[in-house]
Formats: sequence, structure tokens, C-alpha cells
Amino acid sequence: MQSTPAPFGRVLTAMATAFHDDGSVDLDSTARIAAYLVDHGHDGVVVSGTTGEAPTTTVAEDGEILAAVKDAVGARATVIAGVGTNSTSHSVELARQAEKLGADGILLVTPYYNKPGQAGVLHHFRSVVESADLPVMLYDVPGRTGTTIAMDTFEQAFAWDRVVAVKDATGDLVRAVRLSQMGYAVYSGDDEANLGYLAHGAVGVVSVVGHVAGRELRALVDAYAAGDHAGALQIFTRLLPAIDAVMGVDNYGATTAKAALQLLGVLDNRNVRSPLVALDEAEVDALRVGLDAAGLLATSASEA
Repeated sequence: MQSTPAPFGRVLTAMATAFHDDGSVDLDSTARIAAYLVDHGHDGVVVSGTTGEAPTTTVAEDGEILAAVKDAVGARATVIAGVGTNSTSHSVELARQAEKLGADGILLVTPYYNKPGQAGVLHHFRSVVESADLPVMLYDVPGRTGTTIAMDTFEQAFAWDRVVAVKDATGDLVRAVRLSQMGYAVYSGDDEANLGYLAHGAVGVVSVVGHVAGRELRALVDAYAAGDHAGALQIFTRLLPAIDAVMGVDNYGATTAKAALQLLGVLDNRNVRSPLVALDEAEVDALRVGLDAAGLLATSASEA
């Protein structure tokens, strides 16, 4: 793993977007999230992904978010712009904007809901890839999109010079091996499977739990890369209560990430945009228990 290139770094988080009480984007707080992540073990961040609530943000807002995060951390971390939608023209517009604003790469998810066949997926990918001169991380998350990227589609897409990586959230560890053999830099897209993906050839992770466990994920990835597999397992095991708390509930993702950041004092609210609803007090209490069991709140308190 140490010798395998990681084009965007090894520890990244798909970061949340902060909102004011009136629902508008809070750029200062969004930049603060990015700075916190980079200060706590991250090589890079992904903005305007699912956890960033991209389905509810406009093109203009996505540009403002990207610019704010680039200004905050772009000199010391990679900033990847999520541009995947279920409209090819919309994704092309976002990719061109990302290039103009200086993104280090783009995250391109399979079109969701309209469920194109593989020919449509490939056409969509190619249209977006060719629209901007940026390295591309494809994103395979059939649980959200309803479509799995076929291996033949991956093989054809890898022939395009700009396609270099894949965020894999299929849970199929054998696919990770095959994608690595194909030449992709594979990133785990599922915190519950991070250690398994590393063991099956992944170069790193694109996390959600990283909002509160960046240094721990850094230690996990570094331990595995150094051949300390027992140490990596020990770190992963210690993180399990936090992984369960952040990812193991129905109302997870942006909602749990923001509530966790609020518990850590990084955010002063946990506002989300409808159709998401913020965690209620009982859900926050359960989240607190999980983070505390993983030792993450104690770490935060000692730093303060």
C-alpha cells in the first residue's frame, strides 16, 4: 500500500455543509469544518457530496462552498468537488465551475433515480470527464443510486487519462482487488468496511466518521500501510462505537456529522435542509454515547 499512488491523499472526508438558521449556506462555518478536518489528520476533503447535501444546493452555492474551502485549506490539502447529479448537463456545468475555481479533482457519482443502463452511465461519465481538465474519482454507491457500475464500464472509463480513482461503497471487497489490478486508486466509501478495503488494495478512505475521528483514521491508515495490521485492527475496533453511532442509524450522514461537530464545538448548530431533519435530542444522546465509547469526546475535551 505504501508504494501505491494515492492521487488525492489517503485520508479524506466527504464533509458537511453548514447552514444558518434561515437555511442559507454558512460559508464561514463550512470553512471552519474544512480547517478542523485538515488540522486533525486529513489529506483532503470532498465538498458538495451527499454528506454536503448537494441535492439541495444550487450551482452558485456549490461554487461559493468550493471557493470558501479552497481559501481555507487549499494550500495544505486537496479539495475535491462533488459534481455528480442525474442530469449530464448539470454535472458538466458543475465540473466546469470546479475547474474554474481551482478544485484539485472531481467526484463523479453514477446518475441516480433515473437509473441509466451501462451505455448511459458511460456516456454520462465521458461527457463530464471531457468537460474539465481535472482528475476524476468515480463514485459507485448503488445503495443510493440504484445502479452498480459494471466492471466493463470501469475498464472503458479507465482508458481516459483523467479517470484515476474510484470511491467504492458497494461493500464488495473482491471488486476492490479487481479495480486495483485494473489500475484504479481505490478508496473505501464505507466506514464500516474501511479496514477490509485497505486489506483488499484500497489506497485510503473517503469517510463520514472522519468528521470526528480524523486522527484515528490517520493512525489506522498509517498503521496498515506500515504493516502493523494488528495495530490497525485495534484502532478500527476502538472506533466501532463511533462508526455505529454515525453510520448505523436510519437518519445518518449529514445529520449525524453535523450533530457530532456540534458536540465537539466545531459548529454551534446542526441545521440541515429538508427533506433531511436534524437529529432530535434522543438521537443526539445516542450519538454522544457512541462517540464517548470510542474515546472521541474525551480527546476533544483534552484538546480544548
